Amino acid sequence: MTTVEVAGVRASAWRGGFGRLWTAAVVSRFGDALRTAALPLLAVRLTDDPFVIAVVTACGYLPWLLFGLLGGAIADRVDQRRAMWAVDTVRGALVACFALAVALGHASIALLIALAFTLTTLQTLFDNASTALLPSLVDRAVLGSANARLMTGQQLAGGLLAGPFVPLLLTVGAAMPFMADAASYLLAAALVASLRIRAPERDPRPAGSTLRAEMGEGLRALWHDRVLRATCVATLLCNIGMGALIATLVLHVTRWLHTGNAGYAAAMTAYSAGSLCGGFVAQRVARRIGRARSLFLAGCVQTSSLVLIGTVRHLGALLVGMVLLGAMGMVWNVNQVTLMQQRSPESMVGRISSAFRTASTSRAPLGALLGGAVAGAYGLNGPALFAAVLFGLAVTSLIPVLKPDVSVVEPDDGVTTGHVKP
Repeated sequence: MTTVEVAGVRASAWRGGFGRLWTAAVVSRFGDALRTAALPLLAVRLTDDPFVIAVVTACGYLPWLLFGLLGGAIADRVDQRRAMWAVDTVRGALVACFALAVALGHASIALLIALAFTLTTLQTLFDNASTALLPSLVDRAVLGSANARLMTGQQLAGGLLAGPFVPLLLTVGAAMPFMADAASYLLAAALVASLRIRAPERDPRPAGSTLRAEMGEGLRALWHDRVLRATCVATLLCNIGMGALIATLVLHVTRWLHTGNAGYAAAMTAYSAGSLCGGFVAQRVARRIGRARSLFLAGCVQTSSLVLIGTVRHLGALLVGMVLLGAMGMVWNVNQVTLMQQRSPESMVGRISSAFRTASTSRAPLGALLGGAVAGAYGLNGPALFAAVLFGLAVTSLIPVLKPDVSVVEPDDGVTTGHVKP
């Protein structure tokens, strides 16, 4: 691994292992964004039933509920680098086959559902392995900077750069976005396979240890760490709120603000631009006030932004609110992931990560359903205000862990007793 000295701490340089991982993550996200944008366009060509289209979307979340914990347990058992490139190779082959089916006119809703479910099932292993691999590439003291670079690069590729390419690729053929996605998976797999890192040392598993028991260990470790537990609860509430907002945002913009498709495009661009800005400042905020307090600050700003979006009937207010939501969302994500990595024993990062994701991220579909119900009962600006309430509750749940100083891993677990800012 290539490193440089920064104030006595080895920080990752762009050349070497971290640079390859960053490039793989950005390339893969670019391909994913192409596929994500093209799938709804293909779905509406195959059916005009809103429920069936919603089922396709739901199948992109369901595997996290079914296999999220299993993916984390496997990630802690295997060589994470090999798991990542193997998964991306399989995903590349699957998407290439799907692209061929589209090109030959054999695409169907059943095939879309199967693809969405299978890709997300594989993602449960890939994402947890990726989270567990990063501490092997960079020192824990610079995980925040590494996460910020990764997430900012992915947001740039997926949030801004991929969008204009979809219409261009579709002019060539309906299968082209999927072929590009398949190529991105295979390129990412090659980059990860080329990494040369030492696998982390793991204690021998007890005789008779099962995946089910190891998944339980991850859940218990998350629950017994008061900081991670509070962060998980707060993230769950925020994800429900964002699910409610995003699911109804097009109605908020086009029917409540009456700004049409251009207003919706502007809102999404503002969110992406804010996310990029947040990636640049996330680590700076953490250095000044600590990670847990960074989450608290981000949540407070996001709550205010949602109130602004839900009460001021003007496109300018929406754009300001979306910029702040994106920026503080990135500050939240960078510091939440880093906090989890720093406070988790090295041998349990995958399991704790999967427990965190399963408990929090998989609740976004619930938020979408609640957002639709709130919009129908209280008006099209209701979901934004509903989200503001949930974000306010999330901020409140963080108050008990806003100590000036918390341990990387709880002192009574016998693993680590060093101290850093939360």
